[in-house]
Amino acid sequence: MAHWSRFEKELELETKRLISHFTAIQDEEDQNFQMALKFTWSNFKFHRFLEANRHNVQRSINGIHEKLMVHSDLSKAESWTRLTEEFLTSPLPNTDGTKTDIHYGILALLLHLSDSPSNTNYCERPRLKETEKEDTFDWAKYLMEGEDFDPGPFPDTPEWSEEESEEDDSQQPLSREDSGIQVDRTPQEDHEQNDKTVQVTWTVGEPDSRAWLEQHIVTSYWVPNSPRFPHSLHLHSNLYNVWDQHLYNTGPLYLPEEKSFVTETQVIRETLWLFSGVKKLFIFQHNDGKVTVRNDVVVTHLTNNCLHSVLEHIAAYGQAVSRLQKFIDEVTGHSAEPCPPGLNSSSSSSKKSSEPPFRTYQAFVWALYKYFTSFKEELNAIEKDIIAKDETVTLSSVLERLSPHLAQITMLHRVFCTGVAEVPPGTPNVLRASHLLNTLYKAIIEYDSVGEASEQSVALLFSLWVETVRPYLEIVDEWIVHGHLFDPAKEFIIQRNKDVPVNHRDFWYATYTLYSVSEMVESEERLSDAASGSSGGEQTSSSRQHTMVSFLKPVLKQIIMAGKSMQLLKNLDCKETEQSDGSSRDAERKSLYTLFLESVQTRLRRGEESPTNTVTEQQATKKSLIKMQSIVARHLELDDIHDPLLAINFARLYLEQNDFHEKFSGGSVILDRSSESVTCQTFELTLRSCLYPHIERRYVECCGNLMRTLKKDYRLLGYLQAMRNYFLLEAGDTMYDFYTAIFDKVLEKESWQQLAFLNVQLQESVGQRHPEDSHRLSIFLETIDPARKKQPVNNLDGLTLSYKVPWPVDIVISSECQKIYNQVFLLLLQIKWAKYSLDTLRFSDLTVAAKRKEGGQPEENTAKESINQQIHRMFLLRVKLMHFVNSLHNYIMTRILHSTGLEFQHQVQEAKDLDQLIKIHYRYLSTIHDRCLLREKVSFVKEAIMKVLNLVLIFSDRWQAGFGAWKIESIDKMESDFKNCHMFLVTILNKAVCRGSFPHLESLAMSLMAGFEQC
Repeated sequence: MAHWSRFEKELELETKRLISHFTAIQDEEDQNFQMALKFTWSNFKFHRFLEANRHNVQRSINGIHEKLMVHSDLSKAESWTRLTEEFLTSPLPNTDGTKTDIHYGILALLLHLSDSPSNTNYCERPRLKETEKEDTFDWAKYLMEGEDFDPGPFPDTPEWSEEESEEDDSQQPLSREDSGIQVDRTPQEDHEQNDKTVQVTWTVGEPDSRAWLEQHIVTSYWVPNSPRFPHSLHLHSNLYNVWDQHLYNTGPLYLPEEKSFVTETQVIRETLWLFSGVKKLFIFQHNDGKVTVRNDVVVTHLTNNCLHSVLEHIAAYGQAVSRLQKFIDEVTGHSAEPCPPGLNSSSSSSKKSSEPPFRTYQAFVWALYKYFTSFKEELNAIEKDIIAKDETVTLSSVLERLSPHLAQITMLHRVFCTGVAEVPPGTPNVLRASHLLNTLYKAIIEYDSVGEASEQSVALLFSLWVETVRPYLEIVDEWIVHGHLFDPAKEFIIQRNKDVPVNHRDFWYATYTLYSVSEMVESEERLSDAASGSSGGEQTSSSRQHTMVSFLKPVLKQIIMAGKSMQLLKNLDCKETEQSDGSSRDAERKSLYTLFLESVQTRLRRGEESPTNTVTEQQATKKSLIKMQSIVARHLELDDIHDPLLAINFARLYLEQNDFHEKFSGGSVILDRSSESVTCQTFELTLRSCLYPHIERRYVECCGNLMRTLKKDYRLLGYLQAMRNYFLLEAGDTMYDFYTAIFDKVLEKESWQQLAFLNVQLQESVGQRHPEDSHRLSIFLETIDPARKKQPVNNLDGLTLSYKVPWPVDIVISSECQKIYNQVFLLLLQIKWAKYSLDTLRFSDLTVAAKRKEGGQPEENTAKESINQQIHRMFLLRVKLMHFVNSLHNYIMTRILHSTGLEFQHQVQEAKDLDQLIKIHYRYLSTIHDRCLLREKVSFVKEAIMKVLNLVLIFSDRWQAGFGAWKIESIDKMESDFKNCHMFLVTILNKAVCRGSFPHLESLAMSLMAGFEQC
């Protein structure tokens, strides 16, 4: 090991220490220790680890830069790119060239060791470069040694050059003799340059000018060991010294510390600078986003603890201001003058080349910026008062003057922390915007509930909310007016599904997605805007309460309906939307946001127009409040509750309700409620009277235009009537020709299940009376399991009628609706088949066959009587079956289809929007589906009816076969089966009618009861 280098020796020593640390084996001669040592050395020398891939490293660097830009960390992104590029282009020890594998290997190691760079608060620290040592060797003397040199008559005069004079002028230090807010250097920088300051003697000006400057210049209190300023020797002006002497005399271990003395004016000015957003201060210091107070700053007339307590209080407000100002700078891209949210943010020259924050944050920042503008105007006014010296300005007076603003800043900071800062990174913009608007909404309601004590806070929060909600209202206005949901940043709670075009039949159900957030689990939820079209707040479960933008909840359905209706209208070739003066009318139209502001201003000015009336209304309201208080107090005493304050609060709470006096006093008290501004105005009432009516008005206009267009230009009512004509057999003559042809084929024992025959017969039947529908109607035969066709009545299964509905009517009459129509159509065909089979039976067929049989047998009275008796039983059974089938047929066609159809037509005429029409149509189909006994819950009733219909077909087949083709026992079997089914249906229907659960079955139950014979 003598030939080992120093590095290898140190590596061996560190390897042994590593093995001892992990294995706890201290004896190096141990066999296990030696095995571990060999294994470690083998991995060090012959490892298989790949070298760092410079492309992957560069890709990671670019990815982090992009992530920082997305998170609006512009300064961090710029520092990251600049520092990594600077490192890659810098030489390394024992390495030739730049951007080598070693460079990328070190960066790869640092990237693996890093933990979430975007969530780290980073502030670049200035790096001091090593200065080259100045060469003090006198080369001139060394080189001129032995040479003869004539210095001239003035040997002490140095050689003059123009370059040196310019350099001397440029290096002259600037004097910090002003006390303005624009501070360019920190006290630490002044301390570093203190030794380099040139001492300038006073040689210019009059003595009076010098005296004026010496009196008005600011003492460099930020410089260590600065001269003490003169002050009074009064006891009150030396409280710090007195207290310090007292501590020194009473505390044997007390050691006085070096302090920096400042005046109260200097403390006030630094306080104002702190509130103005200045970070380079002496008394207050910024460290990692926190504002701290120097411990060595004192004033002569206050103790150290007292001053420190006041300054800590000021620092807390300063930290809130700094945090809000930092947020403003991040959103505006550190621009000097933020632009209003309505302007194009890319026009700002100071904008970085990153995607700007979404518009809701921009609007919120614009509102904050306007507030801080007024706040800084107040700070400037205070500083002007200090400069004027017309009155004494103390720190306590300044804080008292600023106390309303400081309370508002605290409130704004709390709203910012809850609505912006506490939102986890990576949250979608829609949840960020919703959470911010909800936070402002809840804050307004919370402060508004306090009453008159928080009027200024409510006014500020309301103005902040009005500015922040502007992008949302602009998105709503663009959607419900032009049918275009313009939301590039995806901050609106309703998102457009671009995969579904407007002319698709699923447009109304799958085009938009409503987003909400669960407050309990803080996770994103999607509520699909399904058939109801109003999935606002009704589709929430009881265990997880979903919230969205709270102020839009009451009108969310109207917004969705108006937006979808307008988008559908824009894509329809209708006359109402193609107006030549559409653009001019749109230019004259006021936006939803403008209408909302005008309504708010009108509401707020309502009580300011006539002060006399306001006083009279206040007096009337005060009297009414006293009366209501007495009423509530009497009701509380009934429950042994004696709380006058509770009675007052209840009286104020119910003052806005119309039915309060009717409930509690029986209408004996008459209250003049002509002015609502007398009592505490709730935020919900403002929205209800200023915002919601404009949305409701636009909803009625959009949906009304769409309904008129669909009914007039697209024959919606005609298509609905066509569905009832053909599927529900309301066009009796047309459909009679169609289905009787099928029934005749069945009676003649011919094959009817041929698609060509069915379509030809359907086209002939429809083309004679309704030629406009002949190309839309078609019929199909679906393959049915043979096991389901055991009974004759099931032979019609698989017969499916189809009606081609054009767009956009297919939004209402969908394929799912046609399936329900087909189920009712099949049931009606089965009933019609049974009725037609009984109606076509002739008595002569049975009597002729009986006479033929009698002629072939010898004359016997008993045999003749037996044949006549059987014929009579067949006649009676046919009448009973006809009564049953006719009762069922009349119930379905009149009590169900006809009456329900009349109700449906009336509801269609009164439908206000397309979603309501879709609901009415679905409800109509559901009603006839249930009342036709097609629901799974009453399947046993349908099975009994099908048995009777099947029995009718068997009876008709035997009747047509003639007398003698069946045995007498078959008559007994048919009579017994019919009697059992009849008795079962009568019993079930009577019980249902008695319970009142199925009132529509009463007519069918009474009709079947009339034909039921008691045994």
